[in-house]
Amino acid sequence: MTGDQAPPSILNERILVHCDLDAFFASVEILHRDLDPNRPLIIGSDPKGGRGRGIVSTCNYAARAFGIRSAMPIGEAWRRCPGAPFGTGHYISGTRGLYSRASRKVMNLLREPAEHFEKAGIDEAYLDITQAVEGDWDRAYALCRDLQKSIEAKVGLTASFGIAPTRILAKMSSEINKPKGIFRMLPDETHEFFVERSLRDVPGIGPKRATQLAEWGFNTVDEAYELGELALGRIAGERFASWLIRVVDGATSKEVSPLRSRKSIGKEHTFSQDKSDQEQVLATLKSLVERVMLKARTIGVAGRLCEVKIRYTGFETHTHGRSIPVAMDDLDVFSRLAERLYAINVEQNRPIRLIGFRLGQLDMPSTRQAKLLLEEE
Repeated sequence: MTGDQAPPSILNERILVHCDLDAFFASVEILHRDLDPNRPLIIGSDPKGGRGRGIVSTCNYAARAFGIRSAMPIGEAWRRCPGAPFGTGHYISGTRGLYSRASRKVMNLLREPAEHFEKAGIDEAYLDITQAVEGDWDRAYALCRDLQKSIEAKVGLTASFGIAPTRILAKMSSEINKPKGIFRMLPDETHEFFVERSLRDVPGIGPKRATQLAEWGFNTVDEAYELGELALGRIAGERFASWLIRVVDGATSKEVSPLRSRKSIGKEHTFSQDKSDQEQVLATLKSLVERVMLKARTIGVAGRLCEVKIRYTGFETHTHGRSIPVAMDDLDVFSRLAERLYAINVEQNRPIRLIGFRLGQLDMPSTRQAKLLLEEE
């Protein structure tokens, strides 16, 4: 669809792409170790035959079929999918350094055709390709197919792509045909896309919010949308209602930017004794997230960037971040994101001295007039 043939509804729209590497950490290990991708691979601490006290960092699709997920206690993962000689699970500790090198190669390929490029995490990125394809949505699909082939040929990894007019719609589109899929959503297809789609499929809608709406009999996005902003606001709050309506209408953020705001809200905790129990550290991290998100709500701001700081014995410190498509102040969203960031990045055999959480890339809704009191370290 090009030039004069394009309907007025999709002219002058930004064409955004979200690229998500499929089961990235596990895929890198499978490639590096020449493993069978159909065998359940669990990366994390030593399971010790089901007696381990650590957590799962991540796993491949074969392991996910057993219900295994990031940050799950490693003993629970073993009970669901035992390793040899009791079961087919393959447990490894992970190889540091491999992931960043693989990510860098992929990001270099993605950056080349993008007018604007934003690395959202080690395994995902947003691209604005409007100029590269001259506003042509068919050319956008072809470009993503070429990028997909290039990533697999040059790096050995598979990726899924979502093409849409906003960040959040591009993010959702990349999940549709995983793994190794491409899904394109035209601007005049947004309402159709959300028909009978679960509320939980929308990034930013956690289980508590979905349960709240389900108690009123609303389980899909189109059911909630049809209520209208006023009625939905009475059930779930005015800010949520306004946001969800804008998501469905394709009226949320279209900005792709490499810049990270330095303004942020953060909390840290230094343990009196260095901790080796990953579950205890995770519990502390969740508490920090709760305190930060409470402050964000109190001063009337939301954020897109989630950062987790880990300081090991000896003061070696690492910060790991990931951004979400739109600014949110939802506790469930950032709790899950922080938990996953911790799980996939922590060096599980090293005691931890400090754990921290930071909410960044802040945004203040135009309807709120709050004084912004930020902590910068």
